[in-house]
Amino acid sequence: MIAPTPSRRLSLQPDNPQRLANLCGLHNEHLRQLEENLDLRISNRGNEFLLTGSDDALLYGERVLHKLYAQTEQTALLTPEHVHLALAELRPRPQQEMFAPGSEGPVYDQITLLRTPKASVKARTPHQIQYINAIARHDINFGIGPAGTGKTFLAVACAVEALVAERVQRILLVRPAVEAGEKLGFLPGDLSQKVDPYLRPLYDALYEMLGFERVARLIERNVIEVAPLAYMRGRTLNNSFIILDESQNTTTSQMKMFLTRIGFGSTAVITGDVTQIDLPKGTRSGLVQVTGVLRSVKGVSFTWFTSADVVRHPIVQRIVEAYEEFDRQQTVAPLPAGDKDSRERSSERDNRTGE
Repeated sequence: MIAPTPSRRLSLQPDNPQRLANLCGLHNEHLRQLEENLDLRISNRGNEFLLTGSDDALLYGERVLHKLYAQTEQTALLTPEHVHLALAELRPRPQQEMFAPGSEGPVYDQITLLRTPKASVKARTPHQIQYINAIARHDINFGIGPAGTGKTFLAVACAVEALVAERVQRILLVRPAVEAGEKLGFLPGDLSQKVDPYLRPLYDALYEMLGFERVARLIERNVIEVAPLAYMRGRTLNNSFIILDESQNTTTSQMKMFLTRIGFGSTAVITGDVTQIDLPKGTRSGLVQVTGVLRSVKGVSFTWFTSADVVRHPIVQRIVEAYEEFDRQQTVAPLPAGDKDSRERSSERDNRTGE
């Protein structure tokens, strides 16, 4: 005899038709999104919901529905993005992921919210919470993982919060000028105009947290400074919050040079994705090397993000997972000796891993 599929009834209070319509979305699109992500069947009559699925999925789905319904009290129009973020924030994690290294308790008991002048930024996944708490405790911090996991955005939020609280005197935004074979010399304008396109994600985050006019004033006064990595040599950076973005495109010598610029009262955050290296073939990534060199050094933290931490459109998470699975299959499967394309893929993987 086949055991019946577990189900659970859920009543959302108060019974408010407008909030319930907001929760369900146009043509129940939010409920369909939850069903797809949770492997559940969800039906409702008014504020009475019936969830059908595995025990774990039922518990997860109930928590997400309660959170989203509470959110409808303040949010006039829920979007698929709100649903995706709620799923990411409440996603169950293995017990070993619930604690940040060196912490005495679960990451949920630590810093989860960063307040900036224009917006409050909330860390939504355990790895994001681990990341901002590590930045608060360590001088040098690495955030490594795929696109869309909040590495750069959270680093900028930490920098803005530190600047507003006067824990640092300035913010430095640094990025290696390496992008898919393009060279700075081919770009029009002066040095600042050449570098600006490479730092656009950092600018966008600053504008969201400080506003356009305030960012412009701070840049004019050199409180916020933009610098290509090559121009950091010889400097000592005291009382600063330094963000090195796209660090997978640093060479080993550039990474060492950058890390030895850190002075007293400064915090550095280095972000990167080791699967998207644009260095010339045969050049080892400084980010790949540094993970082994500094792993046990006191005062240095590493936070490793995964596809489960992606907080962009859900399809980004699926794309990241598909690439990870493809790379795993390519690593396991032997390459035909005479297959030129296979040899090229092998060379690209070796460049990513630094081997």
